[in-house]
Amino acid sequence: MKVISKFNKKDLWSIPNILCYIRFLLIPVFVVQYIKAQETREYFQAAAVVLASGITDLLDGFIARTFNMVTELGKLIDPIADKLTQAALIFVLIVKIKWMFLLLILFVLMQLFLLIAGLAMLKKNKKLDGSKWFGKVSTTVFYAVMLVLVAVPNLNQNIVNVMLLICGAFLALSFALYVREYIRMYREAKLEEKTETIR
Repeated sequence: MKVISKFNKKDLWSIPNILCYIRFLLIPVFVVQYIKAQETREYFQAAAVVLASGITDLLDGFIARTFNMVTELGKLIDPIADKLTQAALIFVLIVKIKWMFLLLILFVLMQLFLLIAGLAMLKKNKKLDGSKWFGKVSTTVFYAVMLVLVAVPNLNQNIVNVMLLICGAFLALSFALYVREYIRMYREAKLEEKTETIR
């Protein structure tokens, strides 16, 4: 697959990147809609915004890969849109749902690790090229759970707890596998440095 590696003005207006911009715009729309929601219909509308964001995410990735429209800009802003959307979902739900703060702690720790580890690997001229399959599975479970919690605010607490437990388990597993992946990359970098020194 041909990957557009250099940034140019055309990248700004590629279809995948435009779809990504829409995801950024949907974040405040969702937050406002959820905060002001009082009736079932209004909660469904907030959930519809989340669903639209998820569909847009799938579309921009599909179009970028299928039509060779992957750009460095897209690889930068796509995960940012993902994380901001996920953070918005957690923050608006944390007020109404017990134990959501535990998911927030896990989410923040994971993102901090990915940021610090990613920067450390960049210094060694290595980077994680895109999200791994376990990250995608974790994200899918996260959105499925959040979509239900947004759409059905009065869900039985026991059901909510089970859903949060499942979401947290997938997030923790993804976290652990990313840690393993970065450890592998670090060891590879150290081995390459050692080889270069011998030469």
